[in-house]
Amino acid sequence: MNDTIDVVVNGERRAVTRGATLLELLAALALDPRAVVVEHNRTIVRRPRLGEVTVAPGDAIELVHFVGGG
Repeated sequence: MNDTIDVVVNGERRAVTRGATLLELLAALALDPRAVVVEHNRTIVRRPRLGEVTVAPGDAIELVHFVGGG
């Protein structure tokens, strides 16, 4: 049995651990969940639910980073 599945993150196919949550995906990408908006299959996922939503093969995930500056 394969331990990874393919999802699409910001338009690029990526292998992630089977059963991973969105929070675990962010950790694997070294992203701070406080600085990212996550869209999962065209639905915004609020920060408290990131650890509850499991990714599935073929899911589309968009990550928008907040950048400070001026």
